Amino acid sequence: MSLLKIGVFGAGRGEAMIRFLKSTREAQIVAVCDKVKDLLKPFEKYTGVICYTDFEKFILHDMDAVVLANYANEHAPYAIRCLNKGLHVFSEVLPVASLAEAAELVEAVEKSGKIYAYGENYCYMPASLEMKRMYESGRLGELEYAEGEYIHNCLPIWAEITYGEPDHWRNTMPATFYCTHSIGPILHATKLRPVSVTGFEIPYSAKCAMMGSKGGAAGIEMITLSNGAVLRSTHGNLCKNSIWYSMYGTKGRMESAREDADCGDMFTLYVNFDETEVSCDGHAEKVIPHDKFADIAAELGHKNSDYYPMHWFIEAIKGNKDADYVDVYEALDMALPGILAYVSILDGGAPKKIPDMRNEEERNKAKLDTRRMGKDFPPYSRGEITIDNAVYERLRSKLKNKEKKQ
Repeated sequence: MSLLKIGVFGAGRGEAMIRFLKSTREAQIVAVCDKVKDLLKPFEKYTGVICYTDFEKFILHDMDAVVLANYANEHAPYAIRCLNKGLHVFSEVLPVASLAEAAELVEAVEKSGKIYAYGENYCYMPASLEMKRMYESGRLGELEYAEGEYIHNCLPIWAEITYGEPDHWRNTMPATFYCTHSIGPILHATKLRPVSVTGFEIPYSAKCAMMGSKGGAAGIEMITLSNGAVLRSTHGNLCKNSIWYSMYGTKGRMESAREDADCGDMFTLYVNFDETEVSCDGHAEKVIPHDKFADIAAELGHKNSDYYPMHWFIEAIKGNKDADYVDVYEALDMALPGILAYVSILDGGAPKKIPDMRNEEERNKAKLDTRRMGKDFPPYSRGEITIDNAVYERLRSKLKNKEKKQ
């Protein structure tokens, strides 16, 4: 089989995928597209790679698949266009910005017959992968309760990731939407489906104002899963970072290390499978996860997790039925709780049913809900936030000064 030809749309976040493609022997990067010319400069010297600033020209390039690493609220429209053109799609976070987009995306995938893979890399961090292996082995028993956290203090890097743009998606996104890092690893491990959600919003803060963000500081979802288990998801821009997962089953508990507790964080897992324990004296076993891909995965960053989504995407295109990728249905299971959690907040905390996008009838109902992140949903549920333009000018100035020093 000849090398798969892959294009990357979005040279910023896409740089990690480009590094993967440069290292693999089964695919090659043939095109990169970004509206920012400076981001394309490192790739102009790559042999056989054509750089574009216009997506309309990029999509006409001879390629088999496209990696979408553009703005998070714009993935679905581009994914649908690529699928309709007969291209396989790898989508970065988030998959969709509305329920209507979710329905359209599923139908585009089904009609095209192409592979759609969602790049939820937190499913592939060492502890997340080990939790999945242990759950599949049956050692935990049936899931009863789980927690996932993705807390990222973005204040130090806000200028770099928003470019000082007042209407950047990060500045206008409701607090609950960016939820797949915290929800994804639990759903991927258990293969359970979310059926309902209640949302909560952490209030707007002085730090949010400093950043020019117009949404709440963090979001929380209380999600009921298809077997009756409950999942708490917490994510947002609080003051201390935390990537952490915990699962309680009928035979015990397992959880990753917290960053403040262990510098190994997602490279360490604690398990306690003593189902007969009747006191608080049980002792957890410390597990250091490692698999056959760990050494090569370590070279690509994000705590070893960036390697796996692209690897399994290519394997799926090649026809590997055991490829461990996140398909479109699972991607939407991870993302829709965030959208509907915000609907819950706006409705005074009422629980909201999460549609199963595998079901045509439920998809047809979802098509009617066109409310979209960055357009129809207010960024903050408790009132409009006004930011002085001086905040964005300061961020743009900070970014320019950093670029001059580099």
